[in-house]
Amino acid sequence: RTFPRPLNNAPWCGHCKALVPEYAKAASMLKAEGSEIRLAKVDATEEADLAQEYGVRGYPTIKFFKGGDKESPKEYSAGRQADDIVNWLKKRTGPAATTLGEVAEAESMIADNEVAVIGFFKDVESEGAKAFLNAAEAVDDVPFGITSNDAVYSKFEVSKDGVVLFKKFDEGRNTFDGELSKADLLAFIKANQLPLVIEFTEQTAPKIFGGEIKSHILMFVPKAASDFDEKMVEFKKASEGFKGKILFIFIDSEVDDNQRILEFFGLKKEECPAIRLITLEDEMTKYRPESEAITADNIVAFCTLFTEGKLKPHLMSQDIPEDWDKNPVRVLVGKNFEEVVFDPKKNVFVEFYAPWCGHCKQLDPIWTKLGEKYQDSADIVVAKMDSTANEMETVKVHSFPTLKFFPAGDEHKVVDYNGERTLEGFTKFLESGGKDGGAPAGEEGEEDEGIDVSTPLGLV
Repeated sequence: RTFPRPLNNAPWCGHCKALVPEYAKAASMLKAEGSEIRLAKVDATEEADLAQEYGVRGYPTIKFFKGGDKESPKEYSAGRQADDIVNWLKKRTGPAATTLGEVAEAESMIADNEVAVIGFFKDVESEGAKAFLNAAEAVDDVPFGITSNDAVYSKFEVSKDGVVLFKKFDEGRNTFDGELSKADLLAFIKANQLPLVIEFTEQTAPKIFGGEIKSHILMFVPKAASDFDEKMVEFKKASEGFKGKILFIFIDSEVDDNQRILEFFGLKKEECPAIRLITLEDEMTKYRPESEAITADNIVAFCTLFTEGKLKPHLMSQDIPEDWDKNPVRVLVGKNFEEVVFDPKKNVFVEFYAPWCGHCKQLDPIWTKLGEKYQDSADIVVAKMDSTANEMETVKVHSFPTLKFFPAGDEHKVVDYNGERTLEGFTKFLESGGKDGGAPAGEEGEEDEGIDVSTPLGLV
């Protein structure tokens, strides 16, 4: 028997609360089908040892146990709705593609799923059919069917072997017209399985950030606005030429849960509607259009400049405070950052923080004491920077708080601080010239306890 992974959750976790009814619905769906799959859940705050044993670091975490194997459970990787969970589990416990011997079976698969992919092959042992099944095994969140039945071919007006993606949005279906290889099929599915324009919600976030498309254009707009439909028409029209290259996402700027994302892009509600573009490759980079007018022509021009590599990143910066160097802890912003930290005569220790971060607030009194200790030093500067409002091309911040040391000299070296976050630990680090508790930037050190912001998803 196959036991899906428990849902490891904490009772206070908002994401867990949102997932619980979908998880229960998935269990009911499987039970109604007579499935042998069983769903379970664990309160990880009560079963701390169990959570630790299976490396649970965040909530909710879902793991899949199969065939009694407790050593290497599979991490769940699909969306957070009941259909996503059921489809993922079926892929893990049955054939990659369901054999569709009758029209009703094909109709049912299409009707019951937001997206479904059906392979039409007269010879299911052919090379094309094998490539299709290989692609099916590689996709977790979409159900696959395969048929050689003449009636099914006829019903869906398919005259020759091939692959069709059926969906309940946009054009309704897409027919694959390339070479039947696993790579080309996966590219076809990737380009067509999401709507041309998708709303950012807690349910769609895993599909958005877990997908293959790492370039996203975001339209922040109040859904209740009188011109919302007009803006959506322009946004969707622009999206058609970038399918499979850039994901077009809209975010309701009035929703409370989305305010952290607006802040991440340096936006306020009253500044919306607004357009931003972000890449989530090795380094996260944000771009801002020159024109704020939301028209299809403007958006297409913006996206075209991006795809041609002609855009400069949009780096946020506050204005330099008049009293930035008057307090024990110097205040850095984007406009004075490099001038201060790369001063060849100074050793500069910087805390990159977020105003809302609890770990940063805990650190604040210690950091202030450290600033006071070195306030009159000739060559040591203790500083801080609000990384939600200021960005630099030379330094990327992925979690809060992040502590980096910029030693004196012309080499522009950067050292990550990985020691204890205590006054004693910081002092030893500075007195050792950044050696005791430090590591060259980019090297693995102790895991940061702070909040990961490597994608905007980490902010919600």
